[in-house]
Amino acid sequence: MIADDKAIFTIGTAAKMLEVHPRTLRIYERESLIRPQRKGQWRYYTMDDIKWIQCLRDMIHEHGISIAAIKKLLKYTPCWNIADCPLDKRKQCTAFLSSGLTPRKLDKGAANPKADDGSKVA
Repeated sequence: MIADDKAIFTIGTAAKMLEVHPRTLRIYERESLIRPQRKGQWRYYTMDDIKWIQCLRDMIHEHGISIAAIKKLLKYTPCWNIADCPLDKRKQCTAFLSSGLTPRKLDKGAANPKADDGSKVA
C-alpha cells in the first residue's frame, strides 16, 4: 500500500480524482493553500493533498467561505474548526492526527490508581 504522504499524482490525475479543472489546483497553489511537490515543471500531489483539497472545496462550496477568508482564518484556527468537521472525519485527517490534539483514551488503571496493597490512593 502506498503511504498517504507519497507524491504520486500528477495535476491531471489529481484534478480527475477531485472532479475539478487543473486550473483550480493551480489557483489554490498560487493562493498558497496547497504546495504540491515539484519536479521540474511537473506537480505531484499526495493522498493527503487530495484530502486537504477536498476539505478546501467543502469549505468553499458547502460553507460559502471565500479563499481569502479561508487564508485569514487558517492564521488563527485549525481547518477542522473552520469546516466544523465531525470527530469521525477528524480521525481520518492527517492534519488533525499530527496536531497532538487527538483525545487519548484513559487507562483504567490511571483513572483509579491503587496502592500496592490494593486500596485506592487519594
